[in-house]
Amino acid sequence: MDTRLKSPATDGLFAAILSLKTTEECYGFFEDVATVSELKSMAQRLEVAKLLDGGASYIEIAETTGASTATISRVKRCLNYGADGYRLVLDRLKAK
Repeated sequence: MDTRLKSPATDGLFAAILSLKTTEECYGFFEDVATVSELKSMAQRLEVAKLLDGGASYIEIAETTGASTATISRVKRCLNYGADGYRLVLDRLKAK
């Protein structure tokens, strides 16, 4: 975990997110707290991570998601050398 992110405000944000119980509640909260562009970017990065994890090529991922090669590279770097946040989520999604 990057300690530069750690703060009471960030802890409060994460507590708020963890309090959400349904997809509809998530839509309502995230629509208020983030811009449409920010939400679409986060969703795109998660989709890129899923595709990378599945072995898709950069070209396939770019065509499927519209993500730039820079975004794909950033997500791949996080998958390989990051805080394992993507890995945790991907493994949990696969288990469902």
